[in-house]
Amino acid sequence: MTNNDILRRLRYALDISNPVMIKIFKLSGHDIDQSGLTALFKKEDEEGYVECSDKVMELFLDGLIVHRRGRKESVPGQAKKSGSPLTNNAILKKLRIALELKEDDMIGILKLAGVTMSGHELTALFRKEGHRNYKECGDQFLRNFLNGLTVRDRG
Repeated sequence: MTNNDILRRLRYALDISNPVMIKIFKLSGHDIDQSGLTALFKKEDEEGYVECSDKVMELFLDGLIVHRRGRKESVPGQAKKSGSPLTNNAILKKLRIALELKEDDMIGILKLAGVTMSGHELTALFRKEGHRNYKECGDQFLRNFLNGLTVRDRG
């Protein structure tokens, strides 16, 4: 899945308007205007299409966390982690944080998309890469999660 596709699906699933999308980007320190946002929502074959980079996608997800949960006070001496690539696992984890989803909520969302998963299988997606129980989140799994989220939030 491309970041543009994920962004479009999230916008639809969570019913986020363009002004709110711009506000979410601003919460993470990224200024984007209406035309820039529209270019991100275009399909690859449409004129004016702009590819959504991993950095822009990460900024949106960080802004979504702040929008939904509020800004986290930084702890003195604790540096912000950065530099790791944006994977489907990281996207799923940021969505779980932003939407305040518990294990049962996520399993329920997946069930709405026709995916049956145990709690152990789900937690493997949130393990640190390199952990013996780490499992990579594939495009199809993320697509199913976003479909289930759409069914849950939009009917």
